[in-house]
Amino acid sequence: MKKILVTGAVGFIGSAFCRYVLQNNLAEIVGVDKMTYAASPRTLEDLQKFPGFQFCKLDITDAAIVNVMETTAPDAVIHFAAETHVDRSIDSSGAFIHTNLIGTYVLLEASRVYLASLPPEKQERFRFHNVSTDEVYGSLGKDGAFSETTPYAPNSPYSASKAGADHLVRAWYQTYGLPTIISNCSNNYGPYQFPEKLIPNMITKALRGEKLPVYGKGDNVRDWLYVDDHAEALWLVLTRGRLGEKYMIGGDGEKTNLDLVKQLCTLLDEKLPDAAHRPHEGLIEFVTDRPGHDKRYATDITKMNNELGWKPKIMLPEGLAKTVDWYLGNRIWWEDIHGRQYAGERLGQTAAATSAS
Repeated sequence: MKKILVTGAVGFIGSAFCRYVLQNNLAEIVGVDKMTYAASPRTLEDLQKFPGFQFCKLDITDAAIVNVMETTAPDAVIHFAAETHVDRSIDSSGAFIHTNLIGTYVLLEASRVYLASLPPEKQERFRFHNVSTDEVYGSLGKDGAFSETTPYAPNSPYSASKAGADHLVRAWYQTYGLPTIISNCSNNYGPYQFPEKLIPNMITKALRGEKLPVYGKGDNVRDWLYVDDHAEALWLVLTRGRLGEKYMIGGDGEKTNLDLVKQLCTLLDEKLPDAAHRPHEGLIEFVTDRPGHDKRYATDITKMNNELGWKPKIMLPEGLAKTVDWYLGNRIWWEDIHGRQYAGERLGQTAAATSAS
């Protein structure tokens, strides 16, 4: 594989995948991104330091994406571009439907047109990889884990839009023969994550001495996957996964939200012994839960291990320490975001939908 078109290339997981591919000289990258609030210009600057990275600012709902494909001639498309924050989807569901569903449809159609223009040998090699989430499966009880055969049961506008995108990808494989693969991952964390998400939000709030809002009782459980492990897994799925198949990618790092926040506080206490806000656990504040908050996620990665020989390398304690170190060492990256567009305010408190906007 010589060249990959990456949608959402400047986002959190998309940029991690680009860095993994470029640092290991695996392929050239054509990065496509709309540059929404969640795409930091500083992240783009870091990617543009690689000679194998080419950037195109474009919304995936724009049919001109097929022109980008025909001009750059990628061997594969890996699709990250999406609105991703559950709380924002509660407040503004329309943006999630537009990008995650309409955008995926436009990209699938563009890929179908592009594929038809290729010579047979390139058609044989082409892949379309849709990067999805375990949230499409809804909420688990105390036991069990999501697998590739778990029925879909999304509970938020975000997860419903991602579930719909998965179904479109499957349909384009079954109906049109587009060579697609789907992966569903657990909660990602690590460097370059926009500070609206739980882990960077807690770290950056603690560093500013602000209250650390924990939803409900903090007993919701998530499986945490370090983003660099995810990037490696995605490369394996893209290059070695079986067409028409799905692959679960998890971190084997289940933890309640409250325990996770306490662990972050302990790390900050250790790394900042002179901090005015130490002990940081004293900043924890319980707040009203968000609507439709899934109780527990867990992932069964047996298929990834058996077929592709993958399992996570960076377990949660190490990954959290690396993540805290990154935010401590890159204050300018997140302080720029706080100064311009997101200062840590709470989102997603709309109790009932009154419109589709």
